[in-house]
Amino acid sequence: MTNNRKIKVLFASAEAAPFAKVGGLGDVAGALPASLLQNFSDEIDIRTIMPFHAVVKAKNAPRKKIGNFSFQANTKQIDCELFISEIDGVPVYLIDNPYINHDSPVYHGDWQLDGMKYASFSLALLEALRYLDWKIDILHANDWHTALAVHALVTTYKSDPFFAGVKAVLSVHNLPYNGWGSQDAMNLLGFTASQDPDLPDWAKFTPLPMGIAASQKVIAVSPGYSREILTPEYGCGMENYLQKHVGKVMGILNGIDEDRWNPTEDESISHCFSVEQLSERVQNKLDLQKALGFEVNENIPLLTIVTRLSEQKGVPSIFEALPQLLDRKWQFALLGSGSPDLEERARKLAEEHPQRIACFVKYDDVISRVLYASGDIFLMPSLYEPCGLSQMFAMRYGNLPVATATGGLIDSIRGYSANPETATGFLYSDKTTAGLIKSLNLALDVFENKETWQAMQKNAMTTDFCWKTSAKKYLDVYQSL
Repeated sequence: MTNNRKIKVLFASAEAAPFAKVGGLGDVAGALPASLLQNFSDEIDIRTIMPFHAVVKAKNAPRKKIGNFSFQANTKQIDCELFISEIDGVPVYLIDNPYINHDSPVYHGDWQLDGMKYASFSLALLEALRYLDWKIDILHANDWHTALAVHALVTTYKSDPFFAGVKAVLSVHNLPYNGWGSQDAMNLLGFTASQDPDLPDWAKFTPLPMGIAASQKVIAVSPGYSREILTPEYGCGMENYLQKHVGKVMGILNGIDEDRWNPTEDESISHCFSVEQLSERVQNKLDLQKALGFEVNENIPLLTIVTRLSEQKGVPSIFEALPQLLDRKWQFALLGSGSPDLEERARKLAEEHPQRIACFVKYDDVISRVLYASGDIFLMPSLYEPCGLSQMFAMRYGNLPVATATGGLIDSIRGYSANPETATGFLYSDKTTAGLIKSLNLALDVFENKETWQAMQKNAMTTDFCWKTSAKKYLDVYQSL
């Protein structure tokens, strides 16, 4: 692609922070287009498009109605409303239609409803381009929710002159969530199966594999995850296809907004601090210990976690490991919600050990920042982790991760066992309770050496996780197409 004009990119996502954020996809969709526009505005015209969810309406962000348009999908006429808002200078198009326009969460969990919402959105976002008369160069879709738009480009819209020459990039944030269950909705709206003979039969009419087959580039959210999805353990039945087409598969590590996550001026924490004034940091821990009714003592290591309570996040191994480590000095604070069973186990653990364990069974942005800034050790025993952002937030705040050696955790954490001089945390390969106990014991031992610990904190806090580095890699991909 020539570089003498701006590349026009439509970034399509089910969620984008701060309008709608359920998981890491929301963080990325809010931050990546903004970073591309802020740093490379002379090379790119990027705009985001997302459904006008009930939660977005509730936020009531400034917006303007552009107009109404309709299109035919199989036997259905779909009537849409199109609005425009912005996130950090990036134009954000909001689409409403009868399958989006009801008081429901971003993801229903009901496949019929989710299927209709996202299958119709995938077609509507392409028709919105025609309505706007904005001819793009690149469609950047994300996960299964918008993968069908990529498939539609090579099927329904293949001969449509308006979309001639459009290339597609598909980011994979979480391969297991492939949109299976949307088939009724896809049939209703006239989608046809992928004709790619390399796809497994089950994948030919499943949204994410259909998008993968139709895209020019498949970008996993970390280099580590891009390698893992080529294997049977992580490939979710797509590993043979991805191996065969490995030339279009790559990984780019997500970044974080280092202005939003900045311990030198974070108003949520009791004492701001920096690498240069690291001695100020401990006051956050002492304040939290006092607030939680723990022994107030800077020499007792404080373990923290901010997570979704799920098997994937390795939460059961924490609940199994801590009772086996009661002879060691530590305290533990958890923030998260999710599986009712794990929520109950969290509450029970805190009730049994109120002097050293506290659990906040919810999500709260302020408490998350307090835990990042107060903790000494951040637990991340994920069974798999495509990228992970929590470990980056933790390191930015001098809270050293104990994490499994998987996916984006390998790419973002420099392990103590590999090289204590450059270490930013502790990585372990044995994804069991025993593996966590062994790694946590090592971290507790190293914590006692204040000089080594502070050197690791400084390494962690000065690691570059800013979006600009990642955004440049995405721009290079767009330009290569």
